[in-house]
Amino acid sequence: MKQKNYGVVAIFTIIIVAFAALLIPHLMSKHQNQLNLDDYNFNSYIGPNEFNGEIGDNVKGDKDKAKVYIVEYADYQCPGCASLNNYVNKIPSKFEDKVAVIYRNYVMSYHQNGTAAASAAEAAGLQGYWKEMGNLLFSNQANWQYADVEERTELFISYFKTASKDKGDVDKFKSDMSSKAVQKKISFDQQIADKIEVPGTPSLYLNGERLDYSSTKTEDDFFKFLHEKIDPLLKETK
Repeated sequence: MKQKNYGVVAIFTIIIVAFAALLIPHLMSKHQNQLNLDDYNFNSYIGPNEFNGEIGDNVKGDKDKAKVYIVEYADYQCPGCASLNNYVNKIPSKFEDKVAVIYRNYVMSYHQNGTAAASAAEAAGLQGYWKEMGNLLFSNQANWQYADVEERTELFISYFKTASKDKGDVDKFKSDMSSKAVQKKISFDQQIADKIEVPGTPSLYLNGERLDYSSTKTEDDFFKFLHEKIDPLLKETK
């Protein structure tokens, strides 16, 4: 009758247990670090986190003073977004800083330079010039929208210099445009837009409701429409 080699079995068992002890925490950590969009409130400010490259939402207005948020999903190469931008810039002042506008990138796949423009805006934002850069991208849209890579890059650098009044770090700006952090931020925004099924750009949301301002023809019409939607909400916050 053969005798069992209990020593070998014991050693083999110890190796398996040790391996499992090392592997299971790794697998759990990997699972925990997966993006779950249900963890976020899309109707409010989303701060820096590992999934957006540690780059929080860009905001027009004072996010700390605001009682109400409008969320804009837009594309710097979108002509409608460029037209709406002048109105959007005025929203905080029109509501005495009680309303802030959160901007999220939603780049249309057919816009050849849309992602590059979003990268330029986010890179400028890392140095505190997001709003100024965004305004220049919109106002100069016709000049860069069909430019090749080299021309586009030179234009974006020139806009950054203007946006920062020549105080920005150009080398950092160029590096940040292609950084993983900026890529993550744009991807994070896009995933939120896909999650809530944003139909196109520009799209404005208030408490999860897409605002249909298509009937407004003038700036006065647009802000009259917004006041009808927002004023009751502001009264509730008093």
